[in-house]
Amino acid sequence: MSNPLRLDHDGGLAVLTIDFPPLNLWGDEMWAALPAALDALAASPPRALLIRAEGRVVSAGVNVQHFQRLDEQSSLVVWQQQLAMLQTLEALPCPTVFAAHALTLTAAFELALGCDVIVAARSASFGLVERRVGLTPSSGGVQRLAALAGANRARDLVLSGDIVDADTMREWGVVTRVYDDEAFDQSARDFALDLAAGPPLGFSATKQLVREFARGGVAAADAVMPALAASLFPTSDAQRALAGFVEHGPRHTAEFEGR
Repeated sequence: MSNPLRLDHDGGLAVLTIDFPPLNLWGDEMWAALPAALDALAASPPRALLIRAEGRVVSAGVNVQHFQRLDEQSSLVVWQQQLAMLQTLEALPCPTVFAAHALTLTAAFELALGCDVIVAARSASFGLVERRVGLTPSSGGVQRLAALAGANRARDLVLSGDIVDADTMREWGVVTRVYDDEAFDQSARDFALDLAAGPPLGFSATKQLVREFARGGVAAADAVMPALAASLFPTSDAQRALAGFVEHGPRHTAEFEGR
């Protein structure tokens, strides 16, 4: 079985590339490779993670021939494994960025929705089109889209099977940055590299606060914020950055080590 993923490193940035031509379809290969790759990243977290794809599409969806082999029990196992994989991605302490340069359908879009940030090329488009095969998105995409764009928009997109452009997804709050096509790859990498240079402990705390808010609203985040914020002050990163700010002002450059 060929590996549809490639993992490279650019300093503290891990780059996970989907490269399974011609259409980067999800199937047995991807269902096996993604959990393994993310488990490895969880065991040794990078400073930031960029997920991107090669080819003329990010992904044209799932290989429907693989669906034909599934029954209720075997599909239950697949969806449990894929949901656990998405939760592993969400639990990474580092910033995660999904870079969509083109058409991003079904499982690939659901993977993107598990990242902290989705950036897109201006010509990119997105869809959850499982209605065409009588199914519903089953890797966590419906509920995550509803969390970002609202329940009404999530229902509309999934029930209609529409494919939506990057600018609309930005209006909905799903995509946060849209770059021109010609500069997209470099712009997405530069953004991810900037995150990789940031404060790992501060970023991890930010992600924990957002997770608490998602679970229980403002009150849940408020309950953990004071202790979480206070835990950052004795760290070497914070002490060094604060001293640099006092000495050199807001334009100072700090190097963070995650301790």
